[in-house]
Amino acid sequence: MRHLLKLQGMREPEAREILRLARLAKKARGRKRSVQGPLTGQIWALIFTKASTRTRVSFEVAIRELGGVPSFLSAAEIQLGRGELVRDTARVMGRMVHGAVIRTFAQSDVEEFAEFAKIPTINALTDDEHPCQILSDIFTIEEKRGPIQGKRIAFIGDAACNVPRSWAEAARIFDFQLVCGAPGKFRPPAVGSHVSWMEDPMEAARGADVLYTDVWVSMGKESETAEREKIFAPYQIDRRMVRSAKGDVLVLHCLPAYRGKEISAEILEERSQDIFDQAENRLHTQKGILEWIVAKPLRGRK
Repeated sequence: MRHLLKLQGMREPEAREILRLARLAKKARGRKRSVQGPLTGQIWALIFTKASTRTRVSFEVAIRELGGVPSFLSAAEIQLGRGELVRDTARVMGRMVHGAVIRTFAQSDVEEFAEFAKIPTINALTDDEHPCQILSDIFTIEEKRGPIQGKRIAFIGDAACNVPRSWAEAARIFDFQLVCGAPGKFRPPAVGSHVSWMEDPMEAARGADVLYTDVWVSMGKESETAEREKIFAPYQIDRRMVRSAKGDVLVLHCLPAYRGKEISAEILEERSQDIFDQAENRLHTQKGILEWIVAKPLRGRK
């Protein structure tokens, strides 16, 4: 049984298979589909404790277009919101649905759910990981700039949050350089051969193939808004930062975007085609993930 709980431990051939399936899904969308899809006859639970636009819509549409039926469950609507243990919810769901997509706070909750539900489980975001987003972003980068291997990806902002954590794992898998431009308090948890950190955001952006940012205030950190906005003020992707990167730099943002904060309104609108292509690609990549999850592993592979 396959899960996608985090990028740690994933091998490049597995990640490449997801991207291959995503490319096929994008190419085929809009054509007449056969009656049978890989999720035909399956019901998938979407258990979301955190608010969502792109993740929820992309997974609901992906499941339906692959022949399945999504069942959306917010924390307020099920007993998890009243204190039921994750393992008890998992034991029930595992007897009723065929798979689960979970968006929540604690990484341990997703892993515990997968253990006790015994059904394919996908991490649609936790405080520690965002594997679906990063796979989709790599799909976008390679679609627009070719192979990611050897490229310099500059993440500007809070490098201690879930998105750059998953970017760091992807750098190992795909063999590219992740350079984090972040304040010392928000530096990445670890650096190594594929990940570096610079406190100067302009230096981090210098020569980058891709400039990438995310919100300064992640869900659950709202009480820190005033402090974070003050600390991150120099870490905005603006015209000056774009000029310090490569001439054909690709600017990406996983959205939602707060214009005038992590990215200037001018740059967001100028690069909106790429950024909203990036958002659309969530759908195609979610399809790739779902197809990979339910496919039978090749003989000799786990």
